[in-house]
Amino acid sequence: MAGPENITGAMLPEKLPAAGWLGEPEVGQVMDALLAGPGVEARFVGGCVRDVIRGRHHYDGKPDVDVATTAEPHEVIELLTQAGLKAVPTGIDHGTITAVANHRPVEVTTLRCDVATDGRRADVVYTRDWVADAERRDLTMNAIYAERDGTLYDPLGTGIADAVNGTVRFVGDPDTRIREDYLRILRFFRFFAHCGAGEMDRNGLAACARHIDGIAQLSAERIATELLKLLAAEDPIPALRQMAATGVLNAVLPEARNIDRLQTLCAIDADNFFTPDPLLRLGALLPEDAEQADALARRLRLSNAQRTRLSAMLGADERIFCYMSVRETRRAAYRLGPAVMRDVAMLRWAEDPKRDGNMVQWRALLPMIESWQPPKLPLSGEQVKLAGVPEGPEIGRVLAEVEAWWIDADFTQDEYALIERLKAVVQATVL
Repeated sequence: MAGPENITGAMLPEKLPAAGWLGEPEVGQVMDALLAGPGVEARFVGGCVRDVIRGRHHYDGKPDVDVATTAEPHEVIELLTQAGLKAVPTGIDHGTITAVANHRPVEVTTLRCDVATDGRRADVVYTRDWVADAERRDLTMNAIYAERDGTLYDPLGTGIADAVNGTVRFVGDPDTRIREDYLRILRFFRFFAHCGAGEMDRNGLAACARHIDGIAQLSAERIATELLKLLAAEDPIPALRQMAATGVLNAVLPEARNIDRLQTLCAIDADNFFTPDPLLRLGALLPEDAEQADALARRLRLSNAQRTRLSAMLGADERIFCYMSVRETRRAAYRLGPAVMRDVAMLRWAEDPKRDGNMVQWRALLPMIESWQPPKLPLSGEQVKLAGVPEGPEIGRVLAEVEAWWIDADFTQDEYALIERLKAVVQATVL
C-alpha cells in the first residue's frame, strides 16, 4: 500500500532508500544481538534515519547510528555480552548503552516516557509503547523509526512527510515540548538551518518567543554547542534572522551585530566550496573587539583554543587586503600567524564592497597564506649577549630591533648580514 504524498505530489518512502550504514556488518551485529532476545523489539531512530529520508548520505565517514529498543538497559547489556559485543553504560541513568562491534559504536536506548521535567532534564520511566516514546521526542522528523530491513515506522503520522518536505515541527504542543527542555528552542532553529525548507513553523516560532526566559536555565556549554552546530549549516542565515526577530538571538548572543557580514561569508563559502567553519562564522557575527570576544568565549565556556582564536581574529590590527604582494603577505602572516591571518582575510573578504570583482585576488591570497611556514629568527639571546649587550631587558630590546629589520629584509637567511645588523644596533644604542 502506498504511503501519503509529500508537497510535490510524489509518494513518500515506506522503506529507507539505500543507506551505507544500514549495510554495515557491525551495525547488523548489534541489531541481531538485540532482536535475539525473547519478545525484544529494536528499531533505528533519529538522525541516521532522518538524513537518509532527506537524501543526505555520509560519503566521507560513518554517521552516528541510534537504536531504540523495548529491552531495558540490563537486558541490553546481557544481550550484547552474549553476542560477544562490548556494552558501555554511557548513559545508563537515561536508558542508554553504547554497543561496540569491531570498534563501531551504536547507541542503544530503551523506550521511555517522561514523568517529570524541569526545563533542563527529565525523570523517565521505561516503556514498551513506541507511540509514547515518539511523543516525548522534540521534533516530528526525529520521531521516525526503521526496522532492521529498512521498513519505516512513523507512529506520529507526519514525521516522514516533514523530513521529506523540510518542515521542522515540534511533536505535539510546542509549549509543552519546550517546557520539558528549554534547549529545544535552540534545537528548533538549528534543525531548520540544517533541514528546513520554506517558512518556519509559526506555532513553533511563537512558542519559542514565549519561552525566551527559560534559556537562562541552560548551561553555557549546551548553548555554545547548539550555536556552533547551527553555524555549521550550509546556510544558517534564515534561521538566524528568525532568531533575531523572535528575540532568541539577543538572549543567547547579544553581541551579534553583523548578520550581513556573516551572510556574505556564507555566500563566499558556497561559491568556493569551502567547508563551513562555525567559529569563523561566530567571529563574523561579532564586532572587532578582542576583549569582548574573550569575554563572550569565557561566558560560553568555549575551549582555550577557541577563545584564543576568536580573540585573535577580532583583535588583529594588521591591514589585510586582496592585492597584497608576496612580501606583504609574509610580513602579515609572520606577525599574526598564518591561521589567524587566514581568519582575518576571510572576514575582510566578506567586508569587501567589490568582493565579486576581487574574487580571483582573494582566492589567490589564501593559498599564499596557508602554504607559507614562518621562519624562526636565526639569532639567539646568547648571540646578542656575546655582542656586548648586558643581561636584562636590553637583550630583548636589541633582539626586537634586529627582528624588525629582518622582517623588513623579507626574512633573509644571510647570517653575515644579520650579524652586521646586530653589531650596528649594539654600537648605536648600547655601547
